[in-house]
Amino acid sequence: MHNIQKLAFGLLAAAAVASASDVEVLKKDTFDDFIKANDVVLAEFYAPWCGHCKALAPEYEDAATQLKDKGIKLAKVDCTEETDLCQQHGVEGYPTLKVFRGLDNVSPYKGQRKAAAITSYMIKQSLPAVSGVNKENLEDFKKADKVVLVAYVSPTDKASRDVFESVAEKLRDNFPFGFSNEVDLAEAEGVTQPAIVLYKDFDEGKSTFTAKFEVEAIEKFAKTASTPLIGEVGPETYSDYMSAGIPLAYIFAETPEERKELSEAIKPIAEAQRGVINFATIDAAAYGAHAGNLNLKADKFPAFAIQETVKNQKFPYDQEKKITHDDIKAFVDDFVAGKIEPSVKSEPIPETNDGPVAVVVAKNYEQIVLDDTKDVLIEFYAPWCGHCKSLAPKYEELGALYAKSEFKDKVVIAKVDATANDVPDEIQGFPTIKLYPAGAKDKAVTYSGARTVEDLIKFIAENGKYKAHVVEETEEASAAPAASESSTASAETAEETHDEL
Repeated sequence: MHNIQKLAFGLLAAAAVASASDVEVLKKDTFDDFIKANDVVLAEFYAPWCGHCKALAPEYEDAATQLKDKGIKLAKVDCTEETDLCQQHGVEGYPTLKVFRGLDNVSPYKGQRKAAAITSYMIKQSLPAVSGVNKENLEDFKKADKVVLVAYVSPTDKASRDVFESVAEKLRDNFPFGFSNEVDLAEAEGVTQPAIVLYKDFDEGKSTFTAKFEVEAIEKFAKTASTPLIGEVGPETYSDYMSAGIPLAYIFAETPEERKELSEAIKPIAEAQRGVINFATIDAAAYGAHAGNLNLKADKFPAFAIQETVKNQKFPYDQEKKITHDDIKAFVDDFVAGKIEPSVKSEPIPETNDGPVAVVVAKNYEQIVLDDTKDVLIEFYAPWCGHCKSLAPKYEELGALYAKSEFKDKVVIAKVDATANDVPDEIQGFPTIKLYPAGAKDKAVTYSGARTVEDLIKFIAENGKYKAHVVEETEEASAAPAASESSTASAETAEETHDEL
């Protein structure tokens, strides 16, 4: 009897936890009505077997609870049960997150998969592109997010207001935007109309824009002023730094005290290079393996390196030398002046390379992948990646089919160990598969379908210059799911545990 009571109590407790969820579970017959009934909804399309979905679940629940009082709803759809609904909304991988403002206004969620990031992103989505601010609500608006922008513009200056509003529409996913035409409020904030003040909860607290209101100039100001002088690289900030469009200087150190000490020494350099190079510390105890991606030794810290993020080039600072202000300044100055050659990590070029899958290394990447006469399908893999190992025999089969087809001189199936070779592509996860079409190498297409021979053939035929289609010799069934799980390097845990960004 005691065991029955324990079981009953456990079931009741589980039911209580389930009912306490602030995430709405939607199905085909409830989805449309729920979207119509709410101004803004973040919907997650997921599969129960998806590892990334499982990792997202507690963060998503936390964000839903934080946003509940603000009237912002989070929902989820199980795509293994609601297949038609997920196909209707173009779901190709898990998890897929979309922001709905009604059924006809849908946009992809572009933030990080952490509770704080989801909350911040959705608050911005719930606000108008530009909110009116006044003496009564300005202080509250300043606290709406870590960074907010407020324009102080004269009531008669329609041109400046129009420019500001166009920037706000473009960057509404990044920042809350406020607007005031009160002269007294501008004076109280220490500016003369027209001006923009970027308020932030770090560094100097605010930055001011007083130049002519032009879209490009304001965008550049917002991007530069909103980036910490010396920030921190981690899972929540990495993609922002990679997409910033300027190089990133890493300061690796194992303790908070050491990171603070080095930051203070390098701070004047970061100030001088603001808008030219971003500077950030990185916890070498947690993410020391990332040093290897920058061609540094991953067991010798502190360390310093610069990554040219656009070209994915690496410039490691000599780890035998001490990190001092003067030496780092000289290194950074030489980098900016173009006096330092990038470090290139490459395996040796294979002596023979006539197998069904061409082996690419950094030293032959351009020769093979960028051969403008051929469609090249290339897999970026890691030796420890479980999904890559599962794909390997099917990928070899794919290569063999093309090697003995009429397209053998027009289509190349290739692979590269992206952990042992520097490649110009920024690879976010393994395996990543891309097609570089002949005659259009600047228009590579990333594959996101099921990892089957049949689907890869279809992808090559649809996206390559030669529309090369071959036929499988066997009709073996594939176990791959219809939609692929979004893959990040940190999710792959085969023989080793890899704590990567």
